[in-house]
Amino acid sequence: VEDTPGVTRDRLYGQTDWGGHNFLLVDTGGFAWDDSDPLAQAVARQAEEAVWESDVIVFIVDAKQGLTADDREVADLLRRSKKSVILTVNKVDDFSKCQEQLLEFYELGLGEPLPISASNGLNIGDLLDAIIAYLEKIPPQEEDDEAIAVALIGRPNVGKSSLVNRLAGQERAVVSDIPGTTRDAIDTTVHYNGRPFILIDTAGLRRKSKLSSGIEYYSMLRSVRAVQRCDIALLVLDGKEGLTEQDKRIAGIAHEAGKAVIILVNKWDIVDKDSNTMSRYVKELRSELKFIEYANIEFVSALTGARMSGLLSLIEKTMEQYQRRISTGLLNDLLNDAVMSNPPSAKGTKVRIFYITQVAVKPPRFVLFASDPELVHFSWLRYLENRIREAFGFEGTPLQFKLRKRGSK
Repeated sequence: VEDTPGVTRDRLYGQTDWGGHNFLLVDTGGFAWDDSDPLAQAVARQAEEAVWESDVIVFIVDAKQGLTADDREVADLLRRSKKSVILTVNKVDDFSKCQEQLLEFYELGLGEPLPISASNGLNIGDLLDAIIAYLEKIPPQEEDDEAIAVALIGRPNVGKSSLVNRLAGQERAVVSDIPGTTRDAIDTTVHYNGRPFILIDTAGLRRKSKLSSGIEYYSMLRSVRAVQRCDIALLVLDGKEGLTEQDKRIAGIAHEAGKAVIILVNKWDIVDKDSNTMSRYVKELRSELKFIEYANIEFVSALTGARMSGLLSLIEKTMEQYQRRISTGLLNDLLNDAVMSNPPSAKGTKVRIFYITQVAVKPPRFVLFASDPELVHFSWLRYLENRIREAFGFEGTPLQFKLRKRGSK
């Protein structure tokens, strides 16, 4: 955080909780609306995108600066959105004498202003309580336990909507060469082998923006929200353009959320190919996306349908791996063999691994009990992970490990 407006750019989202409620908190970065700036209209569109993506909006104004023309423009947008808004007045130094500062903000027509001081951490609890009060009013989404939720994530114009339409066999989402012709995340349900698949298209921006950072920001935000809801993330890449830094960041979202991943290299029909093109592509992806080396890679064309026929089957098999559970007996047989072949040690000190058990699925999660967990190096855990994958599969899904000291809970 810095004093210069607009310096917030990276990692502008995070999962948090308050009072037993989990929610996604997003910082839009704070844009200046300057009519003299040729990008002003693009910035205004981005602000509108942020509004449409939210369930609750915390509109922050500046007590020291007072009510501004920009505040009025934003407030007008928020009123038209019909969204729940918490008008928050920041930089309040003295809460016993702030009523006069707050009066002018009533003019915005967004309800009673809530004073806070973010830098001093004052009244933040009240703000969080207000957020939760609104979130509690949102009815929970009904979930089908048999359904597989699949999120198509990726940059705008990589072909996510075209892939949904190809899988669904119908024109469910508008498809165009212009990035962002899909307005919101769209759910499509298809059935395969008698099982429902919910396809979540994360969409691009509504229209092409002149501000590339805005395109990246909001496609990233949509990916975060879609990944939260899914079991399996289909990371869609543009085969013609190749892997980009934004692709890597979006892949990281799915991995950090513990979701199963399938990599789809789309537009393979327009890639200039020779007999080694595919193997070179796989080698590059494995090198650049090492953190999701468990993911299967498929080369497809949503336009022609090439190599698409087995995709739903692959998704179903990946789901089986994602929710696979291995018995404690089999795991400990493998552990004993692994320890005998490659005993863990640190600086010459041997570490005893007593026991392993699987405690969760989606993703598979394992707990190991050790004599000194802090001495177990991550490279040994990687070795154990490889041994588990060799024995039990788990293709397409991350595996998570937690170390505990023997006798702890």
